[in-house]
Amino acid sequence: MDPQEVVEVFRRNVTEHYFDLKGRVSRKEFWYFILACFVVYLGAAVVDAVIHLGLLTAVAGLALLLPTAGIGARRLQDIGRNGSLVWLWVVLGGLIQVIALLTALSGPFGAVAFLSFYFTIGWLINLAALVVAVVLIYFWCQPGVKGANEYGPDPLGTTTPAPA
Repeated sequence: MDPQEVVEVFRRNVTEHYFDLKGRVSRKEFWYFILACFVVYLGAAVVDAVIHLGLLTAVAGLALLLPTAGIGARRLQDIGRNGSLVWLWVVLGGLIQVIALLTALSGPFGAVAFLSFYFTIGWLINLAALVVAVVLIYFWCQPGVKGANEYGPDPLGTTTPAPA
């Protein structure tokens, strides 16, 4: 694994394909992007822990939501599935991030607001997000369709062998 390649994949997907839902992406590029997002989110969490604000992780999560959804949809299209399944994850993940952001901004009453939300409907939203995430991770781990499919050419450039 080349760290420069990870950074280049992250940069390219954030700047050139911010919320691009067309085409296909290989497993390697997808997981490199996810690794870079994890590092960015981890860095935001460390800074939040140092300054005791709790705001930076929510902002980073919201900022990375659309590029991650775009590359996730393109990864689903690489295996021949419709990329619209990612919308479930976007809606649930975005809702959780917005609630985290509002909780961080609410000051000392944030913990009370979070507990009130969590024990009413928050646990159900988190459970649904977990189920969707597990299904998507399963699909994202599958090998792509060799050769072109209805979503575009193979990102690895392989072609299907001619029938005998």
